[in-house]
Amino acid sequence: MNTSHHPIVIVGAGLGGLTLARVLHVHGIAATVYEGDPSEASRTQGGQLDIHEADGQRALADAGLTDEFRAVIHQGAEATRVLDPQGRLLFDAPDDGTGQRPEVLRGDLRRILLDSLPDRTVRWGHKVAGVRSLGDGRHELTFTDGTTATSGLLIGADGAWSKVRPLLSDAEPRYTGTTFVDIHLYDADERHTAAAEAVGAGAMYALTPGKGIIAHREAGNVLHTYVELNRSAEWIAAVDFTDAPAATARVAAEFDGWAPELTALITDGDTAPVARPIHTLPDGHRWERVPGVTLLGDAAHLMPPSGDGANLAMFDGAELGKAIAAHPDDVEAALTAYEEALFTRTEPFYAEAHDMLALMLGDRAPAGFIDLFAPRTRPTDPTPTAGSQPGRPDL
Repeated sequence: MNTSHHPIVIVGAGLGGLTLARVLHVHGIAATVYEGDPSEASRTQGGQLDIHEADGQRALADAGLTDEFRAVIHQGAEATRVLDPQGRLLFDAPDDGTGQRPEVLRGDLRRILLDSLPDRTVRWGHKVAGVRSLGDGRHELTFTDGTTATSGLLIGADGAWSKVRPLLSDAEPRYTGTTFVDIHLYDADERHTAAAEAVGAGAMYALTPGKGIIAHREAGNVLHTYVELNRSAEWIAAVDFTDAPAATARVAAEFDGWAPELTALITDGDTAPVARPIHTLPDGHRWERVPGVTLLGDAAHLMPPSGDGANLAMFDGAELGKAIAAHPDDVEAALTAYEEALFTRTEPFYAEAHDMLALMLGDRAPAGFIDLFAPRTRPTDPTPTAGSQPGRPDL
């Protein structure tokens, strides 16, 4: 059997895992990242993200990538508007340049992180089939191609369905009762004029109790639609998303009578609709210290999208990297310090994430969501804090 050993193994080349690898590299510490995707370009990387001062931007600063990040910001994209189902404007906040949450494409951010790492840091095409403890803080990973690797320190940055999490916790993601359906419209200003005008320069929200249409204007003249539906898992399973026309028609039927410029964000898509059921780990998920292994990002604290997930994952990666660098001869001290701070830091965000779904799709929608944008005092504490500003879904 082909086996390799690495002192530090990170499972998952998402934003959190790559930030960890980069911060370790900045401190002169090598790590190996195993990723199931066959290559960087094998699939799209999700939509546009708003990167927060208190966590995402701090993580990028720790990674020494602030200039690279600023070079890919989508200028003007912090604009926000809310429409009713007939397309009437209820709320409008243009991007006046004073916002603190610049928007970037997830794929651009991932590319910056990948480009900052030494060759062969990321091992593509290594999908983890299982992980087992070897004792003394060491672990063995088995990949679907039959090869294996062992680690002195193992970090699970492998998302909602983490293969590493069971070493630490028996918690499993549960369906929240909400599914997002995402669709892209390309060449928006030329080919989808009415929808583009409805969306405006940044993000558009058309929300009612139980359902809504959200769209982001992304870099490259792209509209990215997120249809939000409070529906049972059985209802979603009954929609055949392998039949794009039928699935599109079924989803669009939920918005019968809505303004055509809004329903066009569903029916005029240039990509097939993709269902993304929203899952969550138990609120305040935590675990007991297990030698030689830990988690970050969604593997550690999966919650409904509220604009915080990617930011928290990058901050986790940066904080873990700095903890390891601060305790070069004592991995357990590093992991203990990291996890104690992680649990305290992330617990309040669960409530905010659930509240955000309720504000967008609950009985008070859209009024409750609009209330989020009322003037408020910014916190002076630089520690990431739930509830400091309204976020955006960050699939």
